[in-house]
Amino acid sequence: MMKEYVIGIDQSTQGTKALLFDRCGKLIARCDIPHAQIINDLGWVSHNMEDIYHNVLHVTRELLQLIKVSPEQVACIGLSNQRETTCMWQKSTGKPLDYAVVWQCSRAKDIEERVASLGQAEEIRRKTGIPLSAYYPACKMAWLLAAHPEALSDPEDICLGTVDAWLVFKLTEEHAFRTDYSNASRTQLFNIHTLEWDEELLSLFGVSKQMLPEVTDSDSVFGYTTMEGLFPEAIPVCGVLGDSHGALFGQGCHEAGMVKTTYGTGSSVMMNIGDAPILSENGMATSLAWKRNGRAEYVLEGNLNYTGAVITWLKDDLGLINSAGETDALARSANSADRTYLVPAFSGLGAPYWDSEALASFCGMSRTTRRAELVKAGLESIAYQITDLIFAMEGDTGINIEEVRVDGGPTKNTYLMQFQSDLLQKKIAIPEYEELSGIGAAYMAGISCGFYEEKTLFAGMKRSRFSPEMNPSVRDEKYSGWKSAVSTVLSNK
Repeated sequence: MMKEYVIGIDQSTQGTKALLFDRCGKLIARCDIPHAQIINDLGWVSHNMEDIYHNVLHVTRELLQLIKVSPEQVACIGLSNQRETTCMWQKSTGKPLDYAVVWQCSRAKDIEERVASLGQAEEIRRKTGIPLSAYYPACKMAWLLAAHPEALSDPEDICLGTVDAWLVFKLTEEHAFRTDYSNASRTQLFNIHTLEWDEELLSLFGVSKQMLPEVTDSDSVFGYTTMEGLFPEAIPVCGVLGDSHGALFGQGCHEAGMVKTTYGTGSSVMMNIGDAPILSENGMATSLAWKRNGRAEYVLEGNLNYTGAVITWLKDDLGLINSAGETDALARSANSADRTYLVPAFSGLGAPYWDSEALASFCGMSRTTRRAELVKAGLESIAYQITDLIFAMEGDTGINIEEVRVDGGPTKNTYLMQFQSDLLQKKIAIPEYEELSGIGAAYMAGISCGFYEEKTLFAGMKRSRFSPEMNPSVRDEKYSGWKSAVSTVLSNK
């Protein structure tokens, strides 16, 4: 039977999506399933690894049943995954040794502080491109090993890896223990200059190289899967990317200077910087975009905790709106002369300020500031934070960014997208599909196995665009007001 489809699996923090694409790269169908967020009394955030694996099987089967596609028509599978979430399992049995430690979880903070006390933080940043933090898997892996000393009786039977490595191991017939370069570069154990696990870093965190997966090109064949009998013959898993990297690839940002921004609960702003790493002087992280066709490419990235989450806060905690969709009309109805800013430092400020003690604040309110003005300030705070990161990237690289490609639910808000274009004085481009992480992984896999022709695939992608309309002097005044508002909440002001 002819191969007519590619499947993209996007395993994210909240759930798992299965996406079906035809020979033209068009999204045909989608199935989703959530998984539990396991949060204990200490605030530790965990995921059940077995649930995630079985959800991947479930949504894939449902996807094909949804439109009655024969499994024999599927050519290959691509996988994108939530990054930094850390798994530990037994190689001989394939059984988890604990829940997965989710990227948001700070339970390994003591390990971060211990390593920092050794004076190695700057050397870690130089080698890995990312600042020492319990956010990354190195600290999480050290915590898991300390929590399970019994497992160390047979260290060769321990597997430590991110969610992609867990799923590749479970899905593939040969139980391949592999990760790709994008995910490896986010562990804080991988040297982005030598492109290898770094022995000094491994020693620092107490992790043995034998516990870690083989690092494989993002467009390699990671193994073959029948999805536990769904496919009559095993098909290749041949495209693996961390979710933000998948979105970068899916957006077609394949050349240095191209930028994508994902608007979600938080946001990832990522810039392709080509085949040589640049260590940021402005608070950005440097990682590998991917390695494909034998060539490694790098990115600068800035992450924000509160972008779409600001809208949730306005709705659920302040009760100012009943749905996210109300924000567009309310922002347009607000008094244009109102100078209210929201600085959403609910968990401190990340890039480019890096002030964990900063506190959130509404600034510049007047007697005429009402509901619409507060909602407008919340919506605009998303665009201001994105602007900070993009300007920081331009400062690091000397590249003048002409267009920002965006994705995520908030991109449906036309007020926000126009305001973002006005602040940046750049074009904003929105693709026809939202599921960019899964699209990127599926396209990577389809190109890898010869199912897609890359140039044709991306040339056909449709986008809507916003261009700057605001007077530059008005824009400068607004942005200056934002910087002043931020200065009032910084703990080191």
